Amino acid sequence: MSSQQKNAGILAMEIYFPPNCVQQEALEEHDGVSKGKYTIGLGQDCMAFCSEVEDVISMSLTAVSSLLEKYGIDPKQIGRLEVGSETVIDKSKSIKTFLMQIFEQSGNTDIEGVDSTNACYGGTAALFNCVNWVESTSWDGRYGLVVCTDSAVYAEGPARPTGGAAAIAMLIGPDAPIAFESKLRASHMSHAYDFYKPNLASEYPVVDGKLSQTCYLMALDSCYKRFCDKYEKSESKQFSLKDAEYFVFHSPYNKLVQKSFSRLLFNDFVRGASSIDEAAKEKLAPFSTLTGDESYQSRDLEKVSQQLAKTLYDAKIQPTTLIPKQVGNMYTASIYAAFASLIHNKHSSLAGNRVVMFSYGSGLTATMFSFRLSEGHHPFSLSNIANVMNVSEKLKSRHEFPPAKFVETLKLMEQRYGGKDFVTNKDCSLLASGTYYLTEVDSKYRRFYNKKTDNSCRVANGH
Repeated sequence: MSSQQKNAGILAMEIYFPPNCVQQEALEEHDGVSKGKYTIGLGQDCMAFCSEVEDVISMSLTAVSSLLEKYGIDPKQIGRLEVGSETVIDKSKSIKTFLMQIFEQSGNTDIEGVDSTNACYGGTAALFNCVNWVESTSWDGRYGLVVCTDSAVYAEGPARPTGGAAAIAMLIGPDAPIAFESKLRASHMSHAYDFYKPNLASEYPVVDGKLSQTCYLMALDSCYKRFCDKYEKSESKQFSLKDAEYFVFHSPYNKLVQKSFSRLLFNDFVRGASSIDEAAKEKLAPFSTLTGDESYQSRDLEKVSQQLAKTLYDAKIQPTTLIPKQVGNMYTASIYAAFASLIHNKHSSLAGNRVVMFSYGSGLTATMFSFRLSEGHHPFSLSNIANVMNVSEKLKSRHEFPPAKFVETLKLMEQRYGGKDFVTNKDCSLLASGTYYLTEVDSKYRRFYNKKTDNSCRVANGH
């Protein structure tokens, strides 16, 4: 059966992020930086973070068990499970193996797939693997399941406000309301030291912020050019920003998303695409002779193209920015949290729309691909996905922590990273029922988790 007949893609989604968050405005004051540095400069509002009882494994367990339960999926119906993450808990044992606890209980140990790792791109690699499996002769008729999970933390300094944490689970199968346009996929892969984690004793990355931004925009240019070429071969007409209703970007921080979308507008100008009117051509003409490198560094070009892209940005990007701005950078989950924001905001009017996705992982890996959306059929419908994710309620029920408490929590996590022989405070009072949490790491580094039920939570003081 061909992939076109199958319409393979995402049938269902669930998102989980920790209930602890810190306001970026409060963090500006605490860090003694100029007002607006994080909120306007980075474009961020709030940041989620894990406390000592949560990590990438507990968040994944929560997202997967919640998805199966809320969509009424029998664990025996899962035939492939792939995890994307760059948060190293173990150098050998995959996060996927921890998730098998959910499936072993129902007697299902026949599940292919392991973890994919390359910075923020691992989730996209995992998604492609599952979709390719459904489209292949290896497919056994069961569902695939993709999990993107990360806790993004940074050492004290200018990068710290670009942290965040979340897990997203996606059910993969045929006849999906979120179907891949298989022919429209363009990648750019190369070698760069823009962001990497060479020190295995620390969770913190080595970051070259300026280079990372240039690598991101360069990969975007390259992917967009190839994506347009493939569209033109397939559809026999030129592609421009007008040919997709929405664009979704990997979002380390919102300001980069703003720059990226205006960069696509500049690309349309360079390509002579129909989305650029005469007035815009006139304003962009002075930049037409810039080399690629010059154009990445040009503040004037950035400013002009962002002004020209503003109306389109509000229509095609703004609805995708809610969760990334409120939760922060979720690494592998970031682009799919942006996509979840779009479903949350626009689910009733998305049927028939094309959504273009841009996934980037430092080091360097990037792909631009596209979905064709339809309403689907219950429980696999856009309206039910929005209903299950319940984004507004999850954001509303969070607890704001003062910056000092946030810093204190990160210090404790830093000390415990790679550690053994400790018991957590087991305080799951802030966690919603059904959330998994870490209880201890024993003397052999084995990790143990509990699931919170309405009456199974002990707070720090022992009550």
